[in-house]
Amino acid sequence: MMTAINDARHPEYLERVYAGVLGKVIGVYLGRPFEGWSYARLRERFGQVDYYVHEELGAQLVVSDDDISGTFTFLRALQDYGYDPNLTPKQIGQTWMNYLIEKSTILWWGGMGNSTEHTAFLRLKHGIDAPMSGSIAVNGATVAEQIGAQIFVDGWGLIFPGDPAKAVDFARRAASVSHDGEAIYGAQVIAALVSIAFREQDIDRMLDEAISFIPADCTIRKMIDDLRSWHQIDKDWHATREKLEERYGYQKFQGNCHIVPNHGLIILALLYGKGDFDESMMIVNTGGWDTDCNSGNVGAILGVRNGLAAFESKDWRGPVADRMYLPTSDGGRTINDAVRESVEVANAGRALAGLELLKFKRFHFSLPGSVQGWTPATNQDGAIVVKGKASTPTFLPESLVGQSGGYEVVASPTLYSSNQVICQLKAGDEGASGHLFIDHYGPVKRIDGPTWTLAPGETKDISWTIPNTGGQPIYEIGIELDGGEIALDWMDWSDVPKTDFPGGEGNHWKQAWTKAVDEFSYYGGNYWLVQNEGIGLLSQGVREWRDYRVKARLSPRMSASAGLAVRYQGMKRYYAFVFGKAGEVRMERALDGRTTLATADFDWKAFGAYEVEFEAKGNELKGWIDGKLILSCIDEGLTEGAFGFVVEEGCLSAGAPSIAPVE
Repeated sequence: MMTAINDARHPEYLERVYAGVLGKVIGVYLGRPFEGWSYARLRERFGQVDYYVHEELGAQLVVSDDDISGTFTFLRALQDYGYDPNLTPKQIGQTWMNYLIEKSTILWWGGMGNSTEHTAFLRLKHGIDAPMSGSIAVNGATVAEQIGAQIFVDGWGLIFPGDPAKAVDFARRAASVSHDGEAIYGAQVIAALVSIAFREQDIDRMLDEAISFIPADCTIRKMIDDLRSWHQIDKDWHATREKLEERYGYQKFQGNCHIVPNHGLIILALLYGKGDFDESMMIVNTGGWDTDCNSGNVGAILGVRNGLAAFESKDWRGPVADRMYLPTSDGGRTINDAVRESVEVANAGRALAGLELLKFKRFHFSLPGSVQGWTPATNQDGAIVVKGKASTPTFLPESLVGQSGGYEVVASPTLYSSNQVICQLKAGDEGASGHLFIDHYGPVKRIDGPTWTLAPGETKDISWTIPNTGGQPIYEIGIELDGGEIALDWMDWSDVPKTDFPGGEGNHWKQAWTKAVDEFSYYGGNYWLVQNEGIGLLSQGVREWRDYRVKARLSPRMSASAGLAVRYQGMKRYYAFVFGKAGEVRMERALDGRTTLATADFDWKAFGAYEVEFEAKGNELKGWIDGKLILSCIDEGLTEGAFGFVVEEGCLSAGAPSIAPVE
């Protein structure tokens, strides 16, 4: 029996969150290659789906998918609003608008009235706040009751272990941004089941408690009651699935992907799987309809219920290696792993329980079996063992560079030239020798670090300052041995780099910029940005950067405003130092609305060229033009974030920017 966990104070809470996150990710990756296949086609092709089939179908396993990225991105509303227990649907809606790049990240951008989430995004964009943005009153029942609220909801169960009432409450707030009616009821059941799974093993008791939170006369409740009744009679999941399709199938519930039939498959898999991860995965995936969504929800529930033991009978974890992509306007968080996100989720739960936040090094391997993207490697006693060579991604692999359509992957690297990498190594019984290395895009891809030799059993801290890659993004860091084996206890690297960002040919350097402008190109030695309507942003870096100065030669052309951004955290959260109306420059804060912090007279000319510097240090912001301090102000709103360019309804050209930390 698993340990019952009733709140975030329990010492095993983080590990069970990790199991839930892994279950979600594994389930999505398992079901994604055949998403939308019919039940008949699945049975004809595979008989039953009981393990990954991506290679057979010519698909990648680790990919960007809305089920994963939406789940963990929309949960950031808690962090962004100070872990406020009174977090509102409107604030969660504002989180959507901050992290979504229109027609690019997370969502299926199928258009108004066709994609529920895109419809809700457009409502938010045009001033209809949540919960009205997702309401039946605004969008109609068919659109509002599709599956999206359910697929994004697992995190709310993870942050309230053993407290389904709170999980259900927050699930309603989050779901109402884009959905209504039966979609909210289904989402609440899933959130409740995830929460209950921390302390309850019996599937029937879990269901009894979960359905107590939704109306007895709603369709979701009636369907669950029917499924439980049929389960007692049929004793065969295929027979029960036929009844489910006959009474609650797509022919009865229209739209692109209605919640009711798919929720039914989740319940069916839980009932017939009896809590076994492998059996439940087989049923929910062989059952068809929206396989990755349904499989991800079942995986999260059973990951929490069974803990990491859920994944032991088959090698579910090895091919995944904790890897996940979370593409948003915060591109520095795109290259991610299940451990880092589990810590973020657990910290939300801890913060709401009044506990201190957990802090770890970038790679710490403290969760059982975790490798945080390092392959090939195995975890032994909280360290990964490397034989020969192993590496982990720091940016997009070649297979994803330039990918568009579907769920586009936008990203910034996590490692830069001039960063100081520090790690702790321990040699095996025969000693070890080797070096660190990085691989980056460009003509010369490999750079080796200094060599080292360790005596048998010796532990040593290794440090390496990453050399200049000519502006090309670093896509992996690794360890290569000349002999022996080592255990990597941890690895981390310094914060703000001192580097510049020259442009060039090809997609690689360009893809490293998180693009939220209509046009982005490079010619004549300049970056060119165009935004036709509203505000566009082009950013680089990671959220954790705090105190630094950015420099670039700017040429504001025809635009409402244009300039530099610092402490950028998304489309609605950053500081900007911009050329505004004729004869004026200003400093402003974007934080769920734009606030002018300071202005100054400056006789700038359209198409002129100006050397601009923008610095953030502590709570002080400073802006220089052509070496002269023009503006400074004090503001407490944003303490960290990436940097970039901002252009409002117009065009901006810029020379290669540079960044450096400030003390």
